[in-house]
Amino acid sequence: MQTQIQFPNHWGETLAGTLHVPTEDSRRGIILGHCFTCSRHTRILRDLGLALVEEGFKVLRFDFSGNGQSEGNFAESSYSKQISDMKVAAAFMSAERVSWFGLAGHSMGAMVALLAAAEMDNVRAVCTLAAKASALHTTHFLNERQVYELQNTGRVHFVSRGRNLELTDAFLADAARYELSKVLPSLLQPWLIVHGDQDEIIPVKDAYRLHQYKPADTKLAIIPDADHMFSQDARRQEVTELVVKWFEKRARKDGF
Repeated sequence: MQTQIQFPNHWGETLAGTLHVPTEDSRRGIILGHCFTCSRHTRILRDLGLALVEEGFKVLRFDFSGNGQSEGNFAESSYSKQISDMKVAAAFMSAERVSWFGLAGHSMGAMVALLAAAEMDNVRAVCTLAAKASALHTTHFLNERQVYELQNTGRVHFVSRGRNLELTDAFLADAARYELSKVLPSLLQPWLIVHGDQDEIIPVKDAYRLHQYKPADTKLAIIPDADHMFSQDARRQEVTELVVKWFEKRARKDGF
């Protein structure tokens, strides 16, 4: 069963989400975070939600503030704010009687899931899909003129997925606070890294670099012929089955 839900974040903004509930009550749950400028409705997250609920997980995929159907100004987006949103989503799931948590995310949402997991004692496993090995930088998605505009005015306008968006230098200042090479060696949770070897946005070498940061209790899965969005049906199904099986194994190992 799917239910469209809403819950407030720490800024008083209403976040929109889709809650998947299995036929039998469950105390184990997964929270899914979306990519930069995306929403909870990307195909890989929808397929994951449907597959996980079939295996008895409660699943919440939600829109970060300033994205999708959630309230908030995109220009105020930051890693810190999205980490906070994910923690609020976890609190919502706790109210739904979930006591075993897994976090997963795609692209920027993957890094948010990692950083949130490192700060949350109740997260038992984390999965990253097509994640970067460093915080998002302007050169990853802005052209030379836009970078100049940002450097000289402190803000820049750009178009992504049909949306006219604004980003400020506060985003970069916040991103600079997060260095994965320092965070990940102390990550306590088991971790699944999934990446396509044909990722045209974030090269597959980032997945190998992430694995080097924390090789212990970390599984690296490289998906042949898969792009950044896992847009091919066969590749997306392969990823979905892999992730569900891994979370199922982790939950059962913990007695859930």
